[in-house]
Amino acid sequence: MASKIYSIRHSAVLFLVTGLLLLSGLDKIDVNIMEARNFISAREMVNNNEYLLTTLNNEARYEKPPLPTWLTAISGYTLGFDSLFAMRLPVVAITFLLVFAFYFFSRKIGLDSNHSLNNGLILITSFYIFFAGRDNQWDMYTHSFMIVSIYFLWKLFQENTRQFWNSMLSGIFLGFSILSKGPVSFYVLLIPFLISYVIVYKVSVRKKGLYFLIMLFSGIAIGTSWYIYARLKDPGAFGIIATRETANWTNYEVKPFYYYWSFFLQSGLWAIASLTGLIYPYLKSRVSHLKAYRFAVLWTLLSVFLLSVVPEKKVRYLVPVLIPLALTTGFYIEYLIRSFSKEMPKFEKIWIYFSFGIFALIGFAYPFVLGFLLKANLSSSIALLVLSSLLTFTCGFLIVKGLIKKNFTHVFYSMIALFSVIVVFLLPMWKEIIYNPAYSSTGKAQAIGKEYRIQTYSLSEVAPEIVWDFGRSIPFIKRDGDQLVFPEEKQFGLMVDEKDSTIIKTQFAQYQIEKIYIINLYYKNSKKDRLVKDYYILTKKED
Repeated sequence: MASKIYSIRHSAVLFLVTGLLLLSGLDKIDVNIMEARNFISAREMVNNNEYLLTTLNNEARYEKPPLPTWLTAISGYTLGFDSLFAMRLPVVAITFLLVFAFYFFSRKIGLDSNHSLNNGLILITSFYIFFAGRDNQWDMYTHSFMIVSIYFLWKLFQENTRQFWNSMLSGIFLGFSILSKGPVSFYVLLIPFLISYVIVYKVSVRKKGLYFLIMLFSGIAIGTSWYIYARLKDPGAFGIIATRETANWTNYEVKPFYYYWSFFLQSGLWAIASLTGLIYPYLKSRVSHLKAYRFAVLWTLLSVFLLSVVPEKKVRYLVPVLIPLALTTGFYIEYLIRSFSKEMPKFEKIWIYFSFGIFALIGFAYPFVLGFLLKANLSSSIALLVLSSLLTFTCGFLIVKGLIKKNFTHVFYSMIALFSVIVVFLLPMWKEIIYNPAYSSTGKAQAIGKEYRIQTYSLSEVAPEIVWDFGRSIPFIKRDGDQLVFPEEKQFGLMVDEKDSTIIKTQFAQYQIEKIYIINLYYKNSKKDRLVKDYYILTKKED
């Protein structure tokens, strides 16, 4: 009974912290290119009533499968496509799923409720997990569904009841994972999990062979269903896109094999603790669940290794590695909570004071750093600055006190509180911190289009962020060889790159040309011009 009460309390704490971190200032950060692609496709699904052959700016887009976009379309249709908060709610929900699946998975591998709670808190406060949990693109969906699949797979391997249902549930969520971003999570989470499980637990997967095959085939059937449909319905576009995507694995963003081996830094708050937790010879005699710890370390390192083998590399591809890494880090934190107050070698104590004392310094330095960042906007945010500074200073003080009193429980939860306070107060002030006086949305172009009832075109490729902000598709002015194929309308809007603005007078000599304004979607000053367009109204001259 007491264990159940603790579990409910821990679930409530995890729910509260996760909610604070994911929902605070959810609509304050600008939309990035990956989000914009997802949002546009979701909007066009609803507008075009086409949910299977996905589009971007009304052009075929099959680079990513549609499950995340379906969920985003539901949220947009229900709560409004003009609400950025609503558009990001699906990824928040799916991150909640990840955090709680991870918590219950920790329980399943034999860890107590306290340890599992700490694992969940480490996971959601790991930088790239936290960031991806607020960024509505494909990564978080595929890995969240895969962890749920692995949870039921563990139950299948370890338990002798409900084997068929465990295999089916594992297969369904495996299918959802593939429908979210192809076989990415299968490769970087499931395969390392299976290898680690067999090596550490000395269990042959073949003992559950039939149920494992049910899981595998049902997952693959669900996951590949959309690919088969799109291939049959639009073979030309699908083939071109598939060829291009396959080529990217070896020709795009190619990095050396060792590129990912600073992966622990992406856990942010837990970077030093994560590195320490991976030192197996040091920690193996100190953890209370050696077999589970060995499994977590092996799972983490195999995931990094398999990612490193693929030539195409991006930092955000490390998101799945942070999941088993949080499990590994949790063993180190559990050791410190249990042993910090006892006799420890001097070098360990010094390392702990250094590793965690720096976060007290962050708490003390916060008001000065934030005040500097706000600069001219300081007066409008002074109340938030003062309140958050008091709270971060308190967290810093509690960290120092915990280290002096050798109470690592207080140190750990004070760090969680410090991270939460910074997120809750900093993100709502984000646009004041990165203020760009040249920022100008597409709102004026939208208003002109509605007033004059004109279609807006583009002379060249338009960034997805601009298409999303504009609210509807922006077709290209087509070409027939070297000649432009002019729109049939006598009047239309035109978005032009700044470098092309000087030549439109020659290309559109039969039109009266009026430059309306400059679109600039950079929230902070930038020398780049990808999110900058000149906006014109063109009216055909009378003969």
